[in-house]
Amino acid sequence: MPEPVSSIRNLGPAFEQACARAGIHSAEELRELGADAAYARLIQAGTRPHFIGYYVLVMGLQGRPWNDCKGEEKKALRARFDALKSSTNRAPASRIIADLDAIGVRVGPDDLKSV
Repeated sequence: MPEPVSSIRNLGPAFEQACARAGIHSAEELRELGADAAYARLIQAGTRPHFIGYYVLVMGLQGRPWNDCKGEEKKALRARFDALKSSTNRAPASRIIADLDAIGVRVGPDDLKSV
């Protein structure tokens, strides 16, 4: 039987649920993907990107406490996170939003300023 995602240090039930929504169903799958590819899948599945969540995952996959990330290592992880976040498309909140975006009729907050 596969190990649950929550068996990895620092990762609890909420992270395990986010992984399931992204199609990651075991600790083995998560380890095989690695932090960057797994976090990209989480973002694509609709998880809101958050630096702390990212570095908690990185530390967990290394078997380290979440708060072990400091100094230059943390700066380097921040750069990796920012690059990952900017290069990964986030899933729309719903199908209707995706459809409206596709045809260019969705109104954003900046569009309302001229009304």
